[in-house]
Amino acid sequence: MALIDRSLAPARPVSTEPAWSRAEFEAQLRGKGKAYHIHHPFNVMLNSGRATPEQVRGWVANRFYYQIAIPVKDAAVMSNCPDREVRRGWVQRIVDHDGCDTDPGGIEAWIGLGIATGLAREDITDLRHVLPAVRFAVDAYVNFARRAPWQEAVCSSLTEMFAPEIHKQRLAGWPEHYPWIESTGLQYFRNRVSQARRDVEQGLALTLDHFDTRALQERALDILQFKLDILWAMNDAMATRYGVTA
Repeated sequence: MALIDRSLAPARPVSTEPAWSRAEFEAQLRGKGKAYHIHHPFNVMLNSGRATPEQVRGWVANRFYYQIAIPVKDAAVMSNCPDREVRRGWVQRIVDHDGCDTDPGGIEAWIGLGIATGLAREDITDLRHVLPAVRFAVDAYVNFARRAPWQEAVCSSLTEMFAPEIHKQRLAGWPEHYPWIESTGLQYFRNRVSQARRDVEQGLALTLDHFDTRALQERALDILQFKLDILWAMNDAMATRYGVTA
């Protein structure tokens, strides 16, 4: 099967250099964190307490489209993966977001966040506030996961390496910055600190195993950059619509 569309990442000459060691490759992947959307001006504004209620609610409503896409993306990974052991581990991600009999799941927790900010449930679930550029970016990510080899889709999920820090920032700062948000609404972030770490363990191990030549390793870096660009583009769209408060 051919690799994903080259339009998703800048083309580069196929490297003939020796492969990085696992430790070197992991360091290269983690080095991509400097492009994580925690550094986007819109997110910096949110986490430093400068956002208005409209900006916070706009972010929550738009990010909901990403939240409901996550289990769809993960189902696409599983549908392309012939390895039963991988699927048995990966399915937990779907349960985490869609929920089960004993846990309403991350999507419901995100709705709770929206309600805590003052949005009505239907304001969130009917997607009325989702910006076209956000929808386009999220759909591009899901379509990538559907069409790409499953190992590449797994690699794209490694933005989770950088997620615990952004969740911890929100948990540490939002109660003081935004006391008008009910604290129970922050449960999504509490849950994801540990869930993201667990997910990274599986996704990183699979990536380090599969991308074992320099050419494949550089391809993995391009894929991770593509996912980082998706998240950055979503914030660009929200910054354009809601502004960035100085």
